[in-house]
Amino acid sequence: MIEEDTININIVIADRPYRLKIKPQEEEVVRKAAKKINTQIKSLQNTYDAKDKQDYLAMSILMTTSELINLEANQSDEDEHIISEISMLDNQLCGIIDAAQQ
Repeated sequence: MIEEDTININIVIADRPYRLKIKPQEEEVVRKAAKKINTQIKSLQNTYDAKDKQDYLAMSILMTTSELINLEANQSDEDEHIISEISMLDNQLCGIIDAAQQ
């Protein structure tokens, strides 16, 4: 990453500040991610009795990673369905073209 293409931002996760060097176009996503993590931690604190913030961070990571895996699986299923539909349309078009050429 070239130094000129980055900005420094400060975010807080689980009451700890972090200084990050990121691309300007990534700032909104990074801030939203930090906000989502903090919201999850607060929700977990209201639901579970854990020893420290690291426990809540671990639970938050597990929840987020599980969501990501589910989204990836759903996307893969959708991709397969779309490929199948395109293949079916291709076969139909080939049949129409073959019939028109005869």
